[in-house]
Amino acid sequence: MPSVTLAESAKLSQNQLVAGIIENIITVNRMYEVLPFDGINGNALAYNRENVLGDVDVYAVGDAIAAKSAATFTQVTSTLTSIIGDAEVNGLIQVTRSEFNDQTAVQIGSKAKSAGRKYQDMLINGTGASNQFNGLLNLVDSAQIVDAGTNGAALSFAQIDEMMDLVLDKDGQVDYLAFNARTIRSYNELLRGLGGASINEVVTLPSGATVPAYRGVPIFRNDYIPINQTQGTSTTCTTIFAGTLDDGSRTQGIAGLTASEASGIQVVDVGESETKDEHIWRIKWYAGLALFSLKGLAAVKGINN
Repeated sequence: MPSVTLAESAKLSQNQLVAGIIENIITVNRMYEVLPFDGINGNALAYNRENVLGDVDVYAVGDAIAAKSAATFTQVTSTLTSIIGDAEVNGLIQVTRSEFNDQTAVQIGSKAKSAGRKYQDMLINGTGASNQFNGLLNLVDSAQIVDAGTNGAALSFAQIDEMMDLVLDKDGQVDYLAFNARTIRSYNELLRGLGGASINEVVTLPSGATVPAYRGVPIFRNDYIPINQTQGTSTTCTTIFAGTLDDGSRTQGIAGLTASEASGIQVVDVGESETKDEHIWRIKWYAGLALFSLKGLAAVKGINN
């Protein structure tokens, strides 16, 4: 009589199941931890940027004053968009298959994670079309962009310094640098090439985590920054950013926007489906992004190593 087979014995046993879900869909974005959010009323925030200063001149006693031109301004509007998804769970599945992982909680948690990832993607790549808000790639002013080269070029300290010099809205203080992981590897290679230079300069975040730094400015890894941009004949280019974070005055750098009366990600119990045995939970976030001062954001485009 042969012994019991592995397949047959499996019918009488059950694999141990680990409670919880192990994350496997991950994109690193360290700057998200320090991005300030500002609650607004209404579906948009309007603010005015200086365009032309009122003129002055130097006169002698008794001269007729001709400096009469008034200041002019440019009004900018940053709007909120709706990031929404529904989690629907069958009633039978919920009550019979939630012994290890609550089916509803898992689906709501997954939708909330997707909402956060959608915002982080638009923070960099938002186009302003199809209900997206404008991300950093579209918000950075053309006068604030350093061109790495006609067909792209390798990262250099000179490029980073030139970019940082364009950030002026906090009297030249730079709050962050944002690089893709590929570019951070290129940056570390530059440091190693100096011969004896330390690659251990770091900044400690409020959470206690550390990130690398250049000239005392934290370098945030942000893998939502694409590495397949085209510049001339090169199709493997990327962009790096330097900028400031708004301090609550709504005059400097960038800030995330959300609705004052419904800040952050909301979970709403919609109720039972009319046509199916499913309970619906709606996950939504009214969110946007503002760049208050054009001098609070700069970039280098065309880095290809």
